[in-house]
Amino acid sequence: MSTNVKIGIAGLGTVGAGVLKIIKAHGDLLEARSGAHLTVTAVSGRDRTKDRGVSLDGLTWYDDAVALADDPEVDIVLELIGGSDGVAKDLCVRSLSNGKPVVTANKALLAEHGNELAALAEQHDAQLAYEAAVAGGIPIIKALREGLAGNSISRVYGILNGTCNYILTEMEETGGEFDAILKDAQDLGYAEADPSFDIDGVDAAHKLAILASVAFGTPVDFPNVYIEGIRNVAAADIAAASELGYRIRLLGVARRTDAGIEQRVHPCMVRRDTTIANVSGVFNAVVVDGDFVDETSYVGRGAGEGPTASAVVADIVDIALGRHTPTFGIPVDKMTDIPKVPVADHIGAYYVCLTVYDQPGVIADVSAVFRDENISIESLLQRGRSKQEAVSVILVTHEVQEAALVRALGKIEKFTHSVAKPRMIRIVSL
Repeated sequence: MSTNVKIGIAGLGTVGAGVLKIIKAHGDLLEARSGAHLTVTAVSGRDRTKDRGVSLDGLTWYDDAVALADDPEVDIVLELIGGSDGVAKDLCVRSLSNGKPVVTANKALLAEHGNELAALAEQHDAQLAYEAAVAGGIPIIKALREGLAGNSISRVYGILNGTCNYILTEMEETGGEFDAILKDAQDLGYAEADPSFDIDGVDAAHKLAILASVAFGTPVDFPNVYIEGIRNVAAADIAAASELGYRIRLLGVARRTDAGIEQRVHPCMVRRDTTIANVSGVFNAVVVDGDFVDETSYVGRGAGEGPTASAVVADIVDIALGRHTPTFGIPVDKMTDIPKVPVADHIGAYYVCLTVYDQPGVIADVSAVFRDENISIESLLQRGRSKQEAVSVILVTHEVQEAALVRALGKIEKFTHSVAKPRMIRIVSL
């Protein structure tokens, strides 16, 4: 690329403004590192008059973001609009079709249309870069595609959503229930007014689908990611986990097995002495298991203006240097369709919380159901004792196939002495 690289930014929210600030603050440093003078020449946003804390003087303004792709004064297009379809996708398609590199922070777009966009990028010899789409300021895409290129990856997992991690951390530290802590997170700006994508696990699942593709050389397969959020995690579960020597974290786990690839996002109980259990607040963490490096861990801020904009600028520097890596690590035609293992086939230990009336024979009935499903109980604890009133019974199982446990809990839920739907949380061995 030439020594004068011209950039167009579509989307002037937190991240777009952050990119402008970094380029302004570190222009000389970036030129020394990239060998090119980086200049923003054109922008597109919703409101031309909004104060973004950085000057837009002298920049060409586009009301139609897609028009950035056709501007001869734009060498690299930044898609920072968001959303899996619409203008964001149209801009990427037009830019790549024009042979222009695209940098995006849009995990939803890549999870839904990454295979199509990667093929288009290869067809037109244009880079599609997205370090900022997964784990914010943590350079995990570069680590997987480049730093760990000499390894066969068996597993990648991590805390991929800062909002959920903040909520679970606060529930542990304060003893508060989910709804109250979520409201606090919204008041502090850590959670959106509509937090569904975060707390229901969709945001983490988008990121996990991308990580699995890069880690295992398989097409992005978001529809086959099992997704379970944190809405049903109770303060009692947090307290029980602590007593048992665990913490609860929402993890995204992608694992290669003999049967295929597991892709799952759900609350997990993890030992308190593990790296991932000690990542708290809004921080993200990713752990990768490779055959020659063993375990490598990456921790940092997963969102926000600075970390995300930093990752965007890193991609710009790579493009300016002429580094050209296939979008998901290997060319599209070399990817392998590996079967996806359904969560029902998962084998592991489980925490189970039953809410039942304190009556004679309850534990015997529960034990009989578990026996019939060949489920072995490692430990059992009854919370409280009040005759004819509801109490909590906490069970920890030995390893069992999930389908068997789900069948057992379905039977237990129908007992006349069951008060509420049983809760289960997977215990993950890390």
